[in-house]
Amino acid sequence: MPAGTMFAKFKSTNVAAATATQSVADGNPITQYFEIGKPVACAGPELVWRIHDAYRKSDNKECSVFIFEKKIAEKLHKPRRKETITELLKSSVKTLERFRHPRILQIYHTVEESADTLAFASEPIFASLSNVLAFHESKTYETTNVTPAAGGAAAAAAQAQAAANTLPQRPAHAKEYNFLDMELKYGFLQLTEALAYLHYSGHVIHRNVCPSSILITKRGIWKLAGMEYVERMNENDLNSSIPCPPWSNRVSKMAQPNLDFMAPETQSTSKCSLLSDMFSLGMVICAVFNNGRPLIQAGNSTSNYAKQMESLDDLVHKLMPRLPIALQEATSRMASRDATARPTAQLLQLIKYFIDTPINALKFLDVVNMKDTQQKSQFYKTTLIEAMPLIPRKLWWQNIWPMLKSEINNNEVLAAVLQPVMLFVQEATHAEYDTLMSATMKIIYNTPKSIQASVTILENLHLIIEKTKPEDVTTDIMPMLFYSFDGSTIQVQSAAVVAVANVFDSIDELSIRRMVLPKVKMVFEKNITDPKIVQNVLMCIERVMDRMERAQVMDEVLPLLANIRIPDPDIIMRTVRIYHKLFVDKTYGLTVETMATNVLPLLIPHTVNPALNFEQYCYLLEVLQQMLEAIDRQQRNKLKLDNLSMASPERHRTLRHQFSTDNMNAPPFNIPNLRIDQRKTSSAEDMARKNSGGSGMLGGWWFGCSPSSPDSNFLRVGNVFPNRRLSDNTLMTPKIRIAPSCASSPGGTPGSGLPTRRHSSIGPQERRGSTINLSPPTLARSMIGGSMPNTSSSVPFLLSSSMQSIRSRRQSTVLSSGPLGSGSGLLQQLGSGMVRQLTSVSGTVSPVPLLRVNGTRNSLSHSHSSVRKCPSLNITFSQ
Repeated sequence: MPAGTMFAKFKSTNVAAATATQSVADGNPITQYFEIGKPVACAGPELVWRIHDAYRKSDNKECSVFIFEKKIAEKLHKPRRKETITELLKSSVKTLERFRHPRILQIYHTVEESADTLAFASEPIFASLSNVLAFHESKTYETTNVTPAAGGAAAAAAQAQAAANTLPQRPAHAKEYNFLDMELKYGFLQLTEALAYLHYSGHVIHRNVCPSSILITKRGIWKLAGMEYVERMNENDLNSSIPCPPWSNRVSKMAQPNLDFMAPETQSTSKCSLLSDMFSLGMVICAVFNNGRPLIQAGNSTSNYAKQMESLDDLVHKLMPRLPIALQEATSRMASRDATARPTAQLLQLIKYFIDTPINALKFLDVVNMKDTQQKSQFYKTTLIEAMPLIPRKLWWQNIWPMLKSEINNNEVLAAVLQPVMLFVQEATHAEYDTLMSATMKIIYNTPKSIQASVTILENLHLIIEKTKPEDVTTDIMPMLFYSFDGSTIQVQSAAVVAVANVFDSIDELSIRRMVLPKVKMVFEKNITDPKIVQNVLMCIERVMDRMERAQVMDEVLPLLANIRIPDPDIIMRTVRIYHKLFVDKTYGLTVETMATNVLPLLIPHTVNPALNFEQYCYLLEVLQQMLEAIDRQQRNKLKLDNLSMASPERHRTLRHQFSTDNMNAPPFNIPNLRIDQRKTSSAEDMARKNSGGSGMLGGWWFGCSPSSPDSNFLRVGNVFPNRRLSDNTLMTPKIRIAPSCASSPGGTPGSGLPTRRHSSIGPQERRGSTINLSPPTLARSMIGGSMPNTSSSVPFLLSSSMQSIRSRRQSTVLSSGPLGSGSGLLQQLGSGMVRQLTSVSGTVSPVPLLRVNGTRNSLSHSHSSVRKCPSLNITFSQ
């Protein structure tokens, strides 16, 4: 193929470039094993390796294929140089295969050669560091270390530059590859670890540590490649120097290390050591912080190199402020022209700059495939989860997610891997989930899983559904959810119940009625004594009952609630909330009959549950009161409607109204065997009767008002005393106080006070003296004492002059009597013939009515000379 045609294809569109490359690679045996795609990067000496995306045909595994076209070397016009370059590149791939380390580029397929090409396959590559630094510098994929030269070298450089210009854009998550601080820190550490391995385990010097030899994988891992110029060291003397050729203009630059990153002792003394690689690493670090430009830009000229090397210390000193403080000292020492001042790779790993928790997590993740199952599980469940919040999201998708994807098919660690996967689901945007995660999640749904893995998926199902397309929810997620109910383990069944409660909005009503509720009931019946299962079932019922039919709720939910026998407070409260929801929402039609027969008998015993706290108890009691009030209202209305035709209104009154004093039919007040005849009234009593209006208790009952008067009943005192309590309108037997007898009477004691006798129906608070005194004739054996009620009483009393005189007389009266004979009845006391005399404090005798006792057998009527006569009151004892 003519060179002009090849160059034109490189300058054409990406599709044309990929087609041309594919046609060139068709003759290479590697096409039998890999499906080669478009070119994405370039690497190696003078960027002669074209890196293509590819997939392995045997297992569809993603990889990258490196292709070198021999015609590029033919432009050197020296056939021997073509063979030299080809052999150099082939040997570098063989060396890479020999050094297998996480920080060395991993080879998937050894180098294959055809007449026109060399090709080999490796792990997926994103770009070389040279591509990225050139992108930083010019926002294109141009190289910055190519200068015009004579002959074929210039043509080869132009070809490499043209190839770089045809590269496609970066992936969506890194269109502009801007390094993060953590990304740079981890990249420098990876290069340091790679050199430490080569120096102290491989016993070799790399000799070409530069951006074109450093590859960045699609996981963001920095890998060291470019083993074309490796020199072996003496194992017993690693600190010594070995001879090596300096850079020369007489040799093609494709066959020599990059002069801009070469150690000064190599060029000046033709010797190199392990510390020569440390100088090259220091210059790479400086180029990264110098916007991709190396500090030494010799342009493949040894004289330029020597001049710029003299001012290297000043260049390094000016660059230091751009570096992190913790890295400045180490970089300054690595870029020193004095080899003895440089740190070794082993010492560089120990500086404070690399001591970081997220970095340690990322380091372990890179070698996790070398760990056993227990170490892997512990890392995914604990270490990685703790470090992820400290790791930038860019590294989440570039570094962590690819490793998690690779563990999906490992059922032994799937449960542990799902822990960080759920964190990815939660934090991912809808676009990120659709693009990067949905395909992997579908694999998880449809593959057999351990118990813990299934539980993890179900517990986080609401997060997954939130990011998943509706059609995928119906076809992939819901079948997995319904199938989980049929599992034989309690953990999976319980997690399925919780998942339904969390995603019920995404389940259609038909599925809830026909699939969800029957399966939830089945889980409940199998685990009716498990508090956790019952709690989850109640939570699920509470969530989905809004989308269930009324008949299904009444027929299936209520019997389920009735079977709960666990006295756990949380379960009780959730049950009460469900009952309250059924009661408040009238669409469910919870009848008072159902509440009275099915609900209240279940809830009332919980009122004495000692496990309930105060708030829970108050809520329970509030719900019970609401239900009882609803029952009360309905039953009252029903009974009123049923009894409208009945005559007696008393049947409609409440118990409190029926037993009030306004509705009591008290029997007439009467002392057995005692008759009280009406006596004549005094003028004072007449005046009091007139003042009372003649219709009150005083004028109506006591003074002989007509029985037909509305106030004839002595208990109806509300009109006279509107402020009286209903409890005061009780029937009380009148108290009778007997006047003191003379000193000569048997058993009499002059001057002694008259004891007060309290009737059994009178409380101790109602003991008070009477304003009316009845003075019977002298009786025989004993005295009786008592008092009539005062004006606050509901029984009648006698007035002597006026209301005021009665109050004053109560205060001025002195009663004197002898001891009250215990156990003596009224007849016995009256028959004793004792007469008591009532005197006032001032010495005057109060007017006392004459008590006349008429007996049929014994005439006991006589008067005492000291008693002033008054209108008589006749008391007649029956036979």
